[in-house]
Amino acid sequence: MTYFQQLISCVDLHAMLDSKDLVILDASIPPVGNMAAAKHSWPKHRLPNAQRFDLNQDFSDLNSHLPHTMPSAAHFEAAAKKLGINQESQIVVYDDLGLFSAARAWYMFKAMGHKNVAVLDGGLPHWLKLNKPVASKSINFNTDKEQGVGNFVAKEDESYFCDWNEIEAQTRSKNKVILDARASRRFKGLDAEPREGVRSGHMRNAKNLPYNGLLTEGLLKSPAELEQIFTKINSGDDGMIMSCGSGVTACILVLAAELCGRKNVQVYDGSWSEWGSLPNTRVESDSDNTTT
Repeated sequence: MTYFQQLISCVDLHAMLDSKDLVILDASIPPVGNMAAAKHSWPKHRLPNAQRFDLNQDFSDLNSHLPHTMPSAAHFEAAAKKLGINQESQIVVYDDLGLFSAARAWYMFKAMGHKNVAVLDGGLPHWLKLNKPVASKSINFNTDKEQGVGNFVAKEDESYFCDWNEIEAQTRSKNKVILDARASRRFKGLDAEPREGVRSGHMRNAKNLPYNGLLTEGLLKSPAELEQIFTKINSGDDGMIMSCGSGVTACILVLAAELCGRKNVQVYDGSWSEWGSLPNTRVESDSDNTTT
């Protein structure tokens, strides 16, 4: 079986649906703020044998006041095992918006040492557009497959993420490029943040790269097109730190960067939900050319 570690097309996934090592995960999350809800979603619409990767509950640190932050390696390993994931599993993650939260699940598995994990290009909307098969019922790994839990072992690499202290240092040194995946108006501070108590604006010296600018009709642009985009922002191929609202769409930027061969990339796990709520962090806004 050919293994995929970044992106997989609907055609390629369809061809390997019968593989014994294949694990398909629906990593959709509810829309944030004024985002439109998906037209088709779990549990009524799902890929064959797909299981639920519950980012909000099972794969986040529930002791944190911030949304979607990474759980401990032990927590992640236990949750992955419950889904029947093994060391040799080929994981494919998708979401119901095309490409929104699936990249976060992909990046989390990568950070926990699992290489054979890929994002379904176009997600559920593109799968349905191509009239690919859908599941007749959801499955629970332990009851429906009548097998024990998986043997997944988390091998956490802490370098995949950074915290606000590293961001603070980089806003001063500018050794790395900070890229913010939020929409332009949120980045500029022209629109209010969807989460209560979070200031509007952006970090000093950060650059804006809205994640939807990397897509064409719901599919990721080609590696050549993506390279052109990153070259305009980071011509020197410096290291990059990706941020967004809560560490979710920042992972789309990472996926795009990897596809065009960019290395030395991290995600700011707390992202704007943390930075914008901390009392002493510097926030810049284009609304009135203000700094707080």
